[in-house]
Amino acid sequence: MKKVTVFEGVCTALITPFINDIVDFDSLGKLIERQIDAKIPAVAVCATTGESATLTSEEHRRVIRFACECAKGRIKIIAGTGSNDTRHAVKMSMYACEAGADALLVVSPYYNKATQAGLIKSYTAIADASSVPIIIYNVPTRTCVDISPETYAALCRHPRISAVKEASPYVSKISEIRNLCGNHLDIYSGNDDLTLPLLSLGAKGAVSVISNILPEKMNEMCRAFFENDMVKAREIHLSLAPLMRALFCEVNPIPVKYAASRLGLCHADVRLPLCEISDDGREKIDKELEKLGLI
Repeated sequence: MKKVTVFEGVCTALITPFINDIVDFDSLGKLIERQIDAKIPAVAVCATTGESATLTSEEHRRVIRFACECAKGRIKIIAGTGSNDTRHAVKMSMYACEAGADALLVVSPYYNKATQAGLIKSYTAIADASSVPIIIYNVPTRTCVDISPETYAALCRHPRISAVKEASPYVSKISEIRNLCGNHLDIYSGNDDLTLPLLSLGAKGAVSVISNILPEKMNEMCRAFFENDMVKAREIHLSLAPLMRALFCEVNPIPVKYAASRLGLCHADVRLPLCEISDDGREKIDKELEKLGLI
């Protein structure tokens, strides 16, 4: 069974803008419109870059519903609904489906340090409750658990588990996943700097942080790859690589929110325990934005 691909190319891991610790829905709407104008096929809301960990449940629901209503079908809305409590993840996933999300991005349970068997049971419970495709989100640097290729092979049998956002640094792992899962599981890069290498191994695209800042360029790089213009894809990747690195000079989304503020897109505010970017971080971001002619 070949499942329907949720998106091909770039999905922007959208920031959640705040003003004085309150969600800035006016700026959020403008950010979504900017992604639509750039012809980005999808945005992910309430994920890591969207500071889901410090959104209240009510804010989480409001952001998902607002994004769906703002999009009006013009761009796919992928809702982050993962939790370290499977029951909460099920409830949030059911809400996102009802609100009109096109797919769910479900991070692996953090803190609990689930076994691979526990991961299979947790993802199966969420997928059983969902009416839309699920993208598994593996980010072991934050969760302390790495989903194994064998676990993906077991999970991809579920009709609603369609893809994985793989944010581990091991390119060789992608080959294992492809060999074990074939066409039953699409792969998306969870690291901007690995997007082009993963595309060469059959990934469908990326869930991207840098596309908050340069959506057109990331779109252009993926399109060049899909059109077999490897020289152009490589040139774009190399031109963006310094900014990709700078956007992770401190914990995401601190740097990308600062970069967005320098472009006048929103305030740089983040929620504790995250805090404002350091002077050194500002210098690094400003340097790369200046080199690209953005400020």
